[in-house]
Amino acid sequence: MAEEKKQGLQLLDFWVSPFGQRCRIALDEKGLAYEYLEQDLRNKSELLLRANPVHKKIPVLLHDGRPVCESLVIVQYLDEAFPEAAPALLPADPYARAQARFWADYVDKKLYDCGTRLWKLKGDGQAQARAEMVEILRTLEGALGDGPFFGGDALGFVDVALVPFTSWFLAYDRFGGVSVEKECPRLAAWAKRCAERPSVAKNLYPPEKVYDFVCGMKKRLGIE
Repeated sequence: MAEEKKQGLQLLDFWVSPFGQRCRIALDEKGLAYEYLEQDLRNKSELLLRANPVHKKIPVLLHDGRPVCESLVIVQYLDEAFPEAAPALLPADPYARAQARFWADYVDKKLYDCGTRLWKLKGDGQAQARAEMVEILRTLEGALGDGPFFGGDALGFVDVALVPFTSWFLAYDRFGGVSVEKECPRLAAWAKRCAERPSVAKNLYPPEKVYDFVCGMKKRLGIE
């Protein structure tokens, strides 16, 4: 208990956020105790606005009251701030670390935006998003290769960056007609392997619940 108090970790987050889920998975993978603070994103708390005055977004990790923002930055921070907490999510080799950061950045820049357009748009816009999504997923499947995880034999940085989006695959299929099982079977198998890990199973919501959330978003936005 004394060690938990010393760590002083709090996570400001929103339940369905794939970015926040990255942080939760990393914290659990490393066995770090933390306090989860659910945020109302339509009525942002003073704590969130103080902790992240630049972007005013979740997730934010508070470590002894000091904020660390942006999910990939948070995951890297956990590796560096708690080197004794195994496993390390980033590789020790500098080149392998650079490659892991490259692919995590690729996920950040490509997947969320394309997935949002897939369920928001119709017609030509949706068709373009569908083609882009298939290309993105196939590119990631190529980066995965034949190994069980992106980092080799163990779950690592790229896996943590990508796996929260697997809960959105059902929504991508139902709204945009992108079947990961059909288009990228090795990536689909990777998702199932990841789901067997306790840290992932604990922190990802069932795809049906995420699909219902997206349906609610579409309704609030007036998208038929």
